[in-house]
Amino acid sequence: MHYHGKVKVCFKKSVLEPQGKAVELQLKETRHTGISEIRVGKWIDVKMEAGNDNEARQKLQKLADEILYNPVMETCEIEVERI
Repeated sequence: MHYHGKVKVCFKKSVLEPQGKAVELQLKETRHTGISEIRVGKWIDVKMEAGNDNEARQKLQKLADEILYNPVMETCEIEVERI
């Protein structure tokens, strides 16, 4: 079966996130108000084959844990759907 996986990677709240801070500064300079705590992350899309939903989720979790994010500084959320 074919699956589409999404991995969302963001810096942990305790880690200074420079891109988000840069966006916040730009918003202040352009007089946007009422917006705060911007954090920039990334989505990683993966197409894969697996025998079932559970196997697809396990494969994507292993890929994320080994390659796609750093658990010391980042958080990771995964989604898997059959296509």
